[in-house]
Amino acid sequence: MADRRVALVTGGARGIGLGIATALAHEGCDLVLDDLRSSEEVEPVLTELRAGGVDILYVDADISSADDRKRLLDAIRDRFGRLDILVNNAGVGPTVRADILEAAEDSFERLIRINLQGPYFLTQAAARWMIEQSGQREFSGCIVTVSSISATVPSTNRGDYCISKAGLSMHSRLWAVRLAEFGIPVFEVRPGIVWTDMSSGAKEKYDRLIAEGLLLQPRWGTTEDVGRAVAMLVRGDLAYSTGSVVMVDGGMSIPRL
Repeated sequence: MADRRVALVTGGARGIGLGIATALAHEGCDLVLDDLRSSEEVEPVLTELRAGGVDILYVDADISSADDRKRLLDAIRDRFGRLDILVNNAGVGPTVRADILEAAEDSFERLIRINLQGPYFLTQAAARWMIEQSGQREFSGCIVTVSSISATVPSTNRGDYCISKAGLSMHSRLWAVRLAEFGIPVFEVRPGIVWTDMSSGAKEKYDRLIAEGLLLQPRWGTTEDVGRAVAMLVRGDLAYSTGSVVMVDGGMSIPRL
Protein backbone atom coordinates (compact mmCIF):
# COMPACT_ATOMS: atom_id res chain seq x y z
CA MET A 1 0.00 0.00 0.00
CA ALA A 2 1.28 3.47 -0.91
CA ASP A 3 0.60 4.90 2.56
CA ARG A 4 2.62 2.31 4.47
CA ARG A 5 5.77 3.52 6.14
CA VAL A 6 8.93 1.90 4.79
CA ALA A 7 11.57 0.68 7.24
CA LEU A 8 15.14 -0.29 6.40
CA VAL A 9 16.68 -2.72 8.89
CA THR A 10 20.34 -3.48 8.31
CA GLY A 11 21.39 -6.97 9.30
CA GLY A 12 17.66 -7.67 9.23
CA ALA A 13 17.54 -11.27 8.08
CA ARG A 14 18.60 -12.92 11.34
CA GLY A 15 19.24 -12.39 15.02
CA ILE A 16 18.32 -9.06 16.57
CA GLY A 17 17.67 -7.56 13.14
CA LEU A 18 15.07 -10.19 12.36
CA GLY A 19 13.43 -9.61 15.74
CA ILE A 20 13.19 -5.92 14.87
CA ALA A 21 11.92 -6.60 11.35
CA THR A 22 9.23 -8.92 12.71
CA ALA A 23 8.08 -6.29 15.22
CA LEU A 24 7.93 -3.59 12.53
CA ALA A 25 5.99 -5.92 10.22
CA HIS A 26 3.43 -6.28 13.00
CA GLU A 27 3.27 -2.47 13.09
CA GLY A 28 2.27 -2.50 9.42
CA CYS A 29 5.54 -1.26 7.96
CA ASP A 30 6.81 -2.43 4.61
CA LEU A 31 10.35 -3.68 5.00
CA VAL A 32 13.74 -3.44 3.41
CA LEU A 33 16.14 -5.99 4.85
CA ASP A 34 19.86 -5.71 4.21
CA ASP A 35 22.26 -8.55 4.92
CA LEU A 36 25.26 -10.25 3.34
CA ARG A 37 23.66 -13.62 2.63
CA SER A 38 22.21 -14.56 -0.74
CA SER A 39 18.52 -14.06 -1.42
CA GLU A 40 18.13 -17.84 -1.67
CA GLU A 41 19.47 -18.29 1.86
CA VAL A 42 17.07 -15.79 3.37
CA GLU A 43 13.99 -16.70 1.33
CA PRO A 44 12.37 -18.77 4.13
CA VAL A 45 12.61 -15.74 6.43
CA LEU A 46 11.16 -13.44 3.75
CA THR A 47 8.31 -15.85 3.05
CA GLU A 48 7.35 -15.96 6.71
CA LEU A 49 7.36 -12.18 7.01
CA ARG A 50 5.36 -11.74 3.80
CA ALA A 51 2.67 -14.00 5.22
CA GLY A 52 1.76 -11.08 7.47
CA GLY A 53 0.78 -9.01 4.44
CA VAL A 54 3.78 -6.67 4.22
CA ASP A 55 5.86 -5.94 1.15
CA ILE A 56 9.54 -6.83 1.56
CA LEU A 57 12.63 -5.94 -0.44
CA TYR A 58 15.83 -7.84 0.30
CA VAL A 59 19.20 -6.39 -0.71
CA ASP A 60 22.52 -8.11 -0.08
CA ALA A 61 24.73 -5.09 0.56
CA ASP A 62 27.82 -4.43 2.66
CA ILE A 63 27.20 -1.26 4.67
CA SER A 64 30.95 -0.68 5.01
CA SER A 65 31.04 -0.04 1.24
CA ALA A 66 30.01 3.37 -0.11
CA ASP A 67 29.00 1.78 -3.42
CA ASP A 68 26.85 -0.81 -1.67
CA ARG A 69 25.18 1.83 0.50
CA LYS A 70 24.25 3.79 -2.63
CA ARG A 71 23.01 0.64 -4.34
CA LEU A 72 20.88 -0.17 -1.30
CA LEU A 73 19.19 3.24 -1.17
CA ASP A 74 18.75 3.31 -4.95
CA ALA A 75 16.95 -0.04 -4.74
CA ILE A 76 14.61 1.37 -2.08
CA ARG A 77 13.86 4.41 -4.25
CA ASP A 78 13.08 2.17 -7.21
CA ARG A 79 10.84 -0.16 -5.25
CA PHE A 80 9.06 2.10 -2.77
CA GLY A 81 9.95 5.69 -3.61
CA ARG A 82 10.21 6.53 0.08
CA LEU A 83 12.09 5.76 3.28
CA ASP A 84 10.53 6.58 6.64
CA ILE A 85 12.54 4.53 9.13
CA LEU A 86 16.18 3.53 9.37
CA VAL A 87 17.30 0.93 11.89
CA ASN A 88 21.08 0.65 12.05
CA ASN A 89 21.51 -2.86 13.39
CA ALA A 90 24.14 -4.64 11.28
CA GLY A 91 27.41 -5.32 13.04
CA VAL A 92 30.13 -7.88 13.57
CA GLY A 93 32.32 -9.12 16.36
CA PRO A 94 36.13 -9.15 16.26
CA THR A 95 37.77 -11.56 13.85
CA VAL A 96 39.92 -12.63 16.79
CA ARG A 97 39.31 -11.74 20.42
CA ALA A 98 42.65 -10.41 21.60
CA ASP A 99 43.91 -8.60 24.68
CA ILE A 100 44.18 -4.90 23.87
CA LEU A 101 47.92 -5.11 24.58
CA GLU A 102 48.23 -7.58 21.70
CA ALA A 103 45.40 -6.71 19.26
CA ALA A 104 46.24 -6.12 15.59
CA GLU A 105 45.17 -3.19 13.43
CA ASP A 106 43.65 -5.21 10.58
CA SER A 107 40.89 -6.61 12.81
CA PHE A 108 40.28 -3.13 14.27
CA GLU A 109 39.97 -1.47 10.87
CA ARG A 110 37.56 -4.10 9.53
CA LEU A 111 35.31 -3.92 12.56
CA ILE A 112 35.21 -0.12 12.71
CA ARG A 113 34.34 0.13 9.00
CA ILE A 114 31.38 -2.21 9.45
CA ASN A 115 30.16 -1.29 12.93
CA LEU A 116 30.72 2.48 12.95
CA GLN A 117 31.75 4.02 9.65
CA GLY A 118 29.07 2.17 7.69
CA PRO A 119 26.12 3.17 9.92
CA TYR A 120 27.40 6.75 10.18
CA PHE A 121 27.45 7.33 6.44
CA LEU A 122 24.32 5.28 5.77
CA THR A 123 22.55 7.53 8.26
CA GLN A 124 23.94 10.58 6.47
CA ALA A 125 22.54 9.44 3.12
CA ALA A 126 19.22 8.30 4.58
CA ALA A 127 18.85 11.53 6.56
CA ARG A 128 19.31 13.62 3.42
CA TRP A 129 16.52 11.66 1.76
CA MET A 130 14.30 11.95 4.83
CA ILE A 131 14.82 15.72 4.86
CA GLU A 132 13.59 15.81 1.25
CA GLN A 133 10.43 14.03 2.40
CA SER A 134 9.92 15.97 5.62
CA GLY A 135 7.52 18.47 4.09
CA GLN A 136 5.16 15.77 2.90
CA ARG A 137 1.99 15.30 4.93
CA GLU A 138 2.25 11.52 5.28
CA PHE A 139 5.96 11.41 6.17
CA SER A 140 6.94 10.41 9.70
CA GLY A 141 10.65 9.75 9.94
CA CYS A 142 12.61 7.96 12.65
CA ILE A 143 16.17 6.68 13.03
CA VAL A 144 17.13 4.01 15.57
CA THR A 145 20.63 2.67 16.11
CA VAL A 146 21.19 -0.59 17.96
CA SER A 147 24.37 -0.41 20.01
CA SER A 148 25.26 -2.60 23.01
CA ILE A 149 26.02 -2.45 26.71
CA SER A 150 29.59 -2.66 25.43
CA ALA A 151 29.26 1.08 24.73
CA THR A 152 29.97 1.60 28.43
CA VAL A 153 31.04 -1.82 29.79
CA PRO A 154 34.68 -2.59 28.87
CA SER A 155 35.79 -5.99 27.61
CA THR A 156 39.56 -5.86 27.29
CA ASN A 157 39.67 -8.82 24.89
CA ARG A 158 37.49 -7.02 22.33
CA GLY A 159 38.40 -3.38 22.58
CA ASP A 160 37.57 -2.70 18.94
CA TYR A 161 33.98 -3.86 19.48
CA CYS A 162 33.54 -1.72 22.60
CA ILE A 163 34.94 1.36 20.87
CA SER A 164 32.62 0.86 17.90
CA LYS A 165 29.58 0.68 20.18
CA ALA A 166 30.67 3.72 22.17
CA GLY A 167 31.01 5.53 18.85
CA LEU A 168 27.49 4.52 17.87
CA SER A 169 26.21 6.05 21.08
CA MET A 170 27.70 9.44 20.17
CA HIS A 171 26.54 8.91 16.58
CA SER A 172 22.94 8.80 17.83
CA ARG A 173 23.34 11.95 19.89
CA LEU A 174 24.90 13.80 16.97
CA TRP A 175 22.12 12.88 14.58
CA ALA A 176 19.46 13.66 17.17
CA VAL A 177 20.86 17.20 17.39
CA ARG A 178 21.31 17.66 13.64
CA LEU A 179 17.88 16.33 12.61
CA ALA A 180 15.80 17.96 15.32
CA GLU A 181 14.97 20.96 13.13
CA PHE A 182 13.40 18.60 10.60
CA GLY A 183 11.26 16.78 13.15
CA ILE A 184 13.12 13.48 12.72
CA PRO A 185 13.70 11.78 16.09
CA VAL A 186 16.80 9.68 16.64
CA PHE A 187 17.21 7.01 19.31
CA GLU A 188 19.72 4.45 20.58
CA VAL A 189 18.65 1.00 21.74
CA ARG A 190 21.29 -0.63 23.92
CA PRO A 191 20.81 -4.41 24.34
CA GLY A 192 22.53 -6.52 26.95
CA ILE A 193 22.94 -10.29 26.79
CA VAL A 194 20.66 -11.35 23.95
CA TRP A 195 20.39 -14.89 22.60
CA THR A 196 21.45 -14.95 18.93
CA ASP A 197 23.77 -17.00 16.76
CA MET A 198 26.48 -14.40 17.52
CA SER A 199 26.19 -14.86 21.29
CA SER A 200 25.62 -18.62 21.31
CA GLY A 201 29.36 -19.29 21.38
CA ALA A 202 29.55 -17.68 24.81
CA LYS A 203 26.53 -19.53 26.24
CA GLU A 204 28.42 -21.24 29.06
CA LYS A 205 30.04 -17.98 30.19
CA TYR A 206 26.82 -15.99 30.23
CA ASP A 207 24.76 -18.79 31.76
CA ARG A 208 27.20 -18.78 34.65
CA LEU A 209 27.20 -14.99 35.03
CA ILE A 210 23.41 -14.86 34.96
CA ALA A 211 23.22 -17.61 37.58
CA GLU A 212 25.66 -15.63 39.74
CA GLY A 213 23.38 -12.57 39.73
CA LEU A 214 24.76 -10.39 36.93
CA LEU A 215 21.24 -9.33 35.91
CA LEU A 216 18.27 -8.07 37.91
CA GLN A 217 16.04 -10.07 35.56
CA PRO A 218 17.83 -13.43 35.54
CA ARG A 219 17.40 -14.59 31.96
CA TRP A 220 18.82 -14.12 28.50
CA GLY A 221 17.29 -11.28 26.53
CA THR A 222 15.47 -12.21 23.34
CA THR A 223 15.36 -10.69 19.90
CA GLU A 224 11.67 -10.05 20.57
CA ASP A 225 12.63 -7.89 23.56
CA VAL A 226 14.73 -5.68 21.31
CA GLY A 227 12.11 -5.69 18.56
CA ARG A 228 9.42 -4.43 20.91
CA ALA A 229 11.67 -1.58 22.06
CA VAL A 230 12.34 -0.46 18.50
CA ALA A 231 8.65 -0.75 17.58
CA MET A 232 7.78 1.51 20.51
CA LEU A 233 10.15 4.19 19.24
CA VAL A 234 9.00 3.88 15.64
CA ARG A 235 5.34 4.20 16.71
CA GLY A 236 6.17 7.47 18.41
CA ASP A 237 5.47 6.32 21.97
CA LEU A 238 8.43 8.45 23.16
CA ALA A 239 7.51 11.45 21.04
CA TYR A 240 9.26 13.99 23.30
CA SER A 241 12.47 12.05 23.88
CA THR A 242 14.73 12.33 20.84
CA GLY A 243 18.31 11.37 21.64
CA SER A 244 17.26 8.95 24.36
CA VAL A 245 18.93 5.63 25.09
CA VAL A 246 16.57 2.71 25.68
CA MET A 247 18.22 -0.02 27.76
CA VAL A 248 17.22 -3.61 26.99
CA ASP A 249 19.61 -5.30 29.40
CA GLY A 250 17.61 -6.90 32.20
CA GLY A 251 18.91 -4.33 34.67
CA MET A 252 22.55 -5.23 34.09
CA SER A 253 23.69 -1.62 33.87
CA ILE A 254 22.34 -0.56 37.28
CA PRO A 255 25.22 -0.23 39.77
CA ARG A 256 24.67 -2.22 42.97
CA LEU A 257 26.42 -2.62 46.31
